[in-house]
Amino acid sequence: MNNSNNNEEEKKKENEAKENEKEKEKQEKEKQEKEKQEKEKQEKEKEKPKEIFVINPAGNLYYNWLFIITIPVMYNWTMIIARACFEELQQNFLLYWVFLDYTADLIYLADMFFRTRTGYLEQGLMVKDKKLLRDRYITSFQFRLDLISMLPTDIFYLYFGLDYPEIRLNKLLRIGRMMEFFTRTETKTNYPNIFRIANLIMYILIIIHWNACFYFSFSKSIGFGSDEWVYPSLDDPEEPAFAQPMRKYSFSLYWSTLTLTTIGETPPPALDSEFLFHVIDFLVGVLIFATIVGNIATMISNMNAAQAKFQSRIDNIKQYMQVRKVSKELEERVIKWFDYLWNNGKAQDEREVLRYLPDKLKAEIAIQVHMDTLKKVRIFADCEAGLLIELVLKLRPQVFSPGDYICKKGDIGREMYIIKDGKLAVVADDGVTQFVVLGSGSYFGEISILNIKGSKAGNRRTANIRSIGYSDLFCLSKDDLMESLLEYPDAKMMLEEKGREILMKDGLIDLDPANILPEAKELEEKVSKLYSSMDLMQMKLRKILEKYKNADKALKYRIKDLEHHTGEKVEDTDEDEEDVKKEEKEVEGEKKEDEGEGDEQKVVGKKGEETKGEEGKGEEKIEGEKEVEEKKEEEGKGKEAEEETTHEEATEEKKK
Repeated sequence: MNNSNNNEEEKKKENEAKENEKEKEKQEKEKQEKEKQEKEKQEKEKEKPKEIFVINPAGNLYYNWLFIITIPVMYNWTMIIARACFEELQQNFLLYWVFLDYTADLIYLADMFFRTRTGYLEQGLMVKDKKLLRDRYITSFQFRLDLISMLPTDIFYLYFGLDYPEIRLNKLLRIGRMMEFFTRTETKTNYPNIFRIANLIMYILIIIHWNACFYFSFSKSIGFGSDEWVYPSLDDPEEPAFAQPMRKYSFSLYWSTLTLTTIGETPPPALDSEFLFHVIDFLVGVLIFATIVGNIATMISNMNAAQAKFQSRIDNIKQYMQVRKVSKELEERVIKWFDYLWNNGKAQDEREVLRYLPDKLKAEIAIQVHMDTLKKVRIFADCEAGLLIELVLKLRPQVFSPGDYICKKGDIGREMYIIKDGKLAVVADDGVTQFVVLGSGSYFGEISILNIKGSKAGNRRTANIRSIGYSDLFCLSKDDLMESLLEYPDAKMMLEEKGREILMKDGLIDLDPANILPEAKELEEKVSKLYSSMDLMQMKLRKILEKYKNADKALKYRIKDLEHHTGEKVEDTDEDEEDVKKEEKEVEGEKKEDEGEGDEQKVVGKKGEETKGEEGKGEEKIEGEKEVEEKKEEEGKGKEAEEETTHEEATEEKKK
């Protein structure tokens, strides 16, 4: 017993040791798997694109940086050529130029880093991957220009000396940033035409400035004062001012302006090289300044385009009134109305101006402009936001002159009005006695466009409303309201209930159902619905009858088969065949009747010869039908013979 117990304990210990080893192996495997997963996660995180701070090219930060980079670009484009041509300018202010040059270089270098952080859109989302942004900039053509502009050409100062600033001409390649700043400013500013004119003037001044520098350096190469065409001599004791730096630049600028604009007269050239320089200047002046002046002319015309278009309308109306011999009083009223529109900035058509915008932006603009006025109408106070947005988009501004009637008593109400500015008076029939004066925020005509059943006034106006001065109103038509309410039936019910409550307070509603007559449109809709339901019922009945006939025929054929198998006498099928033929004839008759109804009108206008031809065709059809019937009878007889033979064979088999 002791040995057996010891063996069992040893086995248990061995099993426990094995289980412990297995658990250790499992734990080690789990640890290894966890380590692998962690490593994979770390590798994935490393492989993931690193999101960095990205500058949005449509944001204000990008625009402000463009302004900063434009300053050194403008500095290089104006001062490098001037310092290269006018030596005193370079020598007298050398320390300032060194400081400004290297400050501009630092800004250029910062701009290259800025470009590596400028995002771009891909599938509508801003790319924020550092590697993608850097690779996109490096592979672009702009990077090559930026790299050339950052080449350290100042090393050549050691060889040529400090009097040659033209070695920094590679800095002019950053002109693209300046052009980008100008284009973005043109889109952002509220006065684009004025900015375009100022921009063109700046280009003209830069061209004149460069030409003046070329003229002075060209005169220096020929010799100052060698003839009348070049710059005067610097050693002339009678005119010592020509030796001063400011006089050198101002005289050269004056000569360049006269030559390029071809306005004034300059001394004629004497040498061949002078003639060539003068011809090139004239060509540059003709080509460049012609395009610039043409652009200025188009800009000025665009500035006055709205006024010219508005003036053409007035001229057309004036001409029409003169041809139709309209009274002078009415003509003056029309002209004053146009003057009021133009002077108060109300000559633009809102729908025409906003038609290029998407619907969402249109809605946002309309909400900011008109939503407050629409909410003042009490029947629209608790409506859904979607309905209000649709109604806001359909509000149309209207302007009325002093003394104009907005509506008269008894007129059919096709629109409602909301007063934005001005004063309106509810007057008597004489047009003088005033009952009430309506101001901004008031509204009227909302009940007449709702078509409330039982209204004693119907859709007629119940008062005379006249404009005291010039009045700005918003108009909402009945058709626009009903079109919007088709998609908001709950809002329509609510508006009708509010309208009934208002009419109940004023005692203008008839609650007797006998006096409430349905509208013509409602009757038409009901009749059309009845017709459609009748058509559906007829279609269903036809289908049911067809199914019944088919089922009846199938049952008859099954009964015949059973009679043949049982050996009973088969009933004569002549009656069935006659029924089938009758049904076919009835169907053909119905088809002929349908065709005849459609052809009656055509037959009335035809000649007798055509009618004879049709009769002949009808006889041919009848003969064809008779032949078909005879064929059917022969087929029926053949079927009967076959059935008799099958019956005889069945009886013989039974006897056997």
